[in-house]
Amino acid sequence: MIISASRRTDIPTYYSDWFMNRIKEGFVLVRNPMRIHQISKISLSPDVVDGIVFWTKNPLPMLDKLDSLKDYSYYFQFTITPYGKDVEPNIPSKPDVIIPAFQILSNFIGAEKVVWRYDPIMLNAKYTLEYHVQAFEKIASQLSQYTKKCTISFVDFYRNTTNNVKELNPVEFPENKIIELSKKLAEIAHSHNLKIDTCAEAIELQQFGIEHARCIDDRLFEKILGCPLRVDKDKNQRLECGCISSIDIGMYNTCKNGCRYCYANFSDTTVKNNTEKHNPASSLLFGEVGDDDTVKERIVISCKDNQIRLDI
Repeated sequence: MIISASRRTDIPTYYSDWFMNRIKEGFVLVRNPMRIHQISKISLSPDVVDGIVFWTKNPLPMLDKLDSLKDYSYYFQFTITPYGKDVEPNIPSKPDVIIPAFQILSNFIGAEKVVWRYDPIMLNAKYTLEYHVQAFEKIASQLSQYTKKCTISFVDFYRNTTNNVKELNPVEFPENKIIELSKKLAEIAHSHNLKIDTCAEAIELQQFGIEHARCIDDRLFEKILGCPLRVDKDKNQRLECGCISSIDIGMYNTCKNGCRYCYANFSDTTVKNNTEKHNPASSLLFGEVGDDDTVKERIVISCKDNQIRLDI
């Protein structure tokens, strides 16, 4: 089993105490986002957790806790974009805080286990094609010794995303512009010996050396673990997503980063209300189990393939 922590919220930044309490107790409770009164109890035993993928924009609150994960294999998806407070209002200074945090994390766990995400890419009067090229070059030069790969994507305007970004006056991102920018970003990435791929994008960019990403990546985990995994593609993600199956332990409307392009927050008011219900000692990320809730233990197993194979 692979744990995703989390596509839905920034656990390393805001909920690392809660996460470490869950590791210590050996299980976590997760509400079904579609059927809110259905709760799954999921084992976090190292015997069944083959790996953990952390998604974050700022891992600093978690760095002093990583020793507690010595029995687990994990890596970070770490987003660093060139946007200011108009787009990412609650992210600390990139040059003063976030980029140094990336470097510290990489030095601690290894460059291969920290994937740089430059996504989503959005265009408007301020954040132009030229702006992104210059910003990407600057960030790549600062991270090239601390990561092996960069994943990019282009902004999707979901209903809540459209409402959140409308004051930024984003402009259309036609295919010819995607191709033009991708070519330039690939040239920069390769000049810094970085691989580059796209997250859940249908467009083919292999002519520039840009592959399709598996953000939750069996190939990387197999390298970390030193054994094959018996895993399937995640059928709950978009068709273009290459990720393998995982269990996400986060919750929507709980991330306090406030990023305008975020698809996981639908309402600032709901985020505030949920935040007030957070208890680091609870088995749930937010709130407690109620009388009208049903808790069912989810059957999980390791996906490691430890069979010895003989070449004939």
